[in-house]
Amino acid sequence: MSKTTLGLIVGNRGFFPDRLVEEGRAEMLAVLDAAGFEVVALGTEETPLGSVETREDAKKCAAVFKAKADQIDGVLVTLPNFGDERGIAETLRMAGLEVPVLMQAFPDDPAKMSLQDRRDSFCGKISACNNLRQYGIDYSLTHGHCLAPSSAQFKADLAWFDGICRVVKGLRNVRIGALGARPANFNTVRYSEKILEANGISIEVLDLSEVFGRIGKLDDSAAEVQAKLAAIRDYICADKVPEVALIKMAKLGVVMDDFVAENDLAATAVQCWTSMEEYFGVVPCTVMSMLSNSLLPSACEVDVTGAIGMLALRLASGTPAGLLDWNNNYGDDPDKCVLFHCSNLPQALLGGQAQMSWQDIVGGTVGLENTYGTCVGRLTPGPFTFARVSTDDLTGEIGAYVGQGQFTDDPLSTFGGVGVAHVEDLPALLEYICREGFEHHVAVTQGDYAAVLEEAMGTYLRWGVYNHTPE
Repeated sequence: MSKTTLGLIVGNRGFFPDRLVEEGRAEMLAVLDAAGFEVVALGTEETPLGSVETREDAKKCAAVFKAKADQIDGVLVTLPNFGDERGIAETLRMAGLEVPVLMQAFPDDPAKMSLQDRRDSFCGKISACNNLRQYGIDYSLTHGHCLAPSSAQFKADLAWFDGICRVVKGLRNVRIGALGARPANFNTVRYSEKILEANGISIEVLDLSEVFGRIGKLDDSAAEVQAKLAAIRDYICADKVPEVALIKMAKLGVVMDDFVAENDLAATAVQCWTSMEEYFGVVPCTVMSMLSNSLLPSACEVDVTGAIGMLALRLASGTPAGLLDWNNNYGDDPDKCVLFHCSNLPQALLGGQAQMSWQDIVGGTVGLENTYGTCVGRLTPGPFTFARVSTDDLTGEIGAYVGQGQFTDDPLSTFGGVGVAHVEDLPALLEYICREGFEHHVAVTQGDYAAVLEEAMGTYLRWGVYNHTPE
C-alpha cells in the first residue's frame, strides 16, 4: 500500500507555555514518521511554533493544505494545550478538503498543574469538537479522551484512522464494472445505479455479448493470451483441466484485464449463472479469483453492491477480500454456520492451497465439461471481518452491516470454497439481515476491521451502518 498523507494542525492558545506546543509538535511528528505517514504541516517559520491560533494562522495552514489537497488523505488535529477552537475549525473550512479528521489531545500530569505546566487539552478538545459540529465538519475521536502520541492506544488509533482514510478515499468517486446482466433468478442482487451515482460510485457496463465478441477476436497464440495462460498455471494447480478450457479462461482474463484498465475500475461484478457455462464453456471463477487476489475485487452474479463491500474490506485491510453465501447451519451450534461459494475466492483467503476444478452445481445442468475453472479450498482458520453493502430504493439510501468472526477448523466435507464460521450471537445477526432485507451474499477478509468500516461508512460516507461486533 502507498503511504497515507495526513495534514497536521497543531492547536495553540497563547495563555499556555510555548514549550508545550514546541515539544508536543515534535513528539507528534516523530510518532507519525515512525508509523510511516507522510505529513503536510505548517513550518515553524510560517507561524509561531508551526501552530494554529489566530485567523491569520488558519489562513496560512489552509493555504498549505490546499496546495497539496490532492495528496492529503486525512487531517490530524493535535492539542498540546487547550488550543484555539475557532482557528482549528476555520482552517478546515477554508481548506475544504472533505477528508476524515482525527481529534487528539495531550494528557495532563496531575503532578504538574502549575501555570508553567498545565495543558487543559482535556477541556480544549471538547470546545474544538463543539466548533467542528457547528461548522458541519465530520470528525473522529481517539479511543481515550486524552492520549499521549507515544502511547500504545494512540498508535492503535492511528492504524484505525489510516484504514478510515483509505476506505473513504477509495469509495468516493470510484468506478465499478458490471459484466453482463443480473441472472434472472437472482432478484436478490438488484441494486440502484442512481443511488450509487448520488454517492459518487459509478457503474461501467459491458454486455456478455461484447465480452464473447472480444474473446472471439483473440488468437490462441497471441502473446497476451499465452502470458495470461502462464499466469493462470502459476496461480493455481490446474493439472486435471483440459487445455481448451484453460485457453478460454486466458482469453476471458485478457478481456477483463483490458476492461478494468480502460475504464479505471476498482472492482467488477460478473454474470456467470448459467450463460457463461452454456455459451462459452467455462466458469469465470479463476479469472475473478486472480483479480481479487491482486486487490481488484470481483464478485459473481453481477452483485455490484457485493463488490463494493469487497472493495471496502480491501481498502481497510490492504489485503484481498472474497464474496460468500451465508449458506448452512453447522449442526446445533447457534453461533456457527457454513460460509460457501462455488468458488472464485482469492488464494489469499484459502492459504494458497486452492485447486482448480469444475462447478458441481451448474455442471449437473450444463455438463461438467463446461464448468471448469472453480477454485476449491478451505478458508484459512483465524479472525475475519464481514461486510455487506446494499442500496435501498424505498429510502433512497445506502445501508450496510459489518462485524467480526472466526473461521474455525471444524470438520466439513464438501465442495467449492468453504469455511465454518463462528460469529458471536449469530441468531441476532441473521434476524437483522432478514428483517432489513439484505442479500444472502457477504464479503469477507482476514483480520479485524469492523470498527474501521463503521466509522468510515457511518461518519464520513453517511451510510446507515450496523456493527454486529460485540463490545
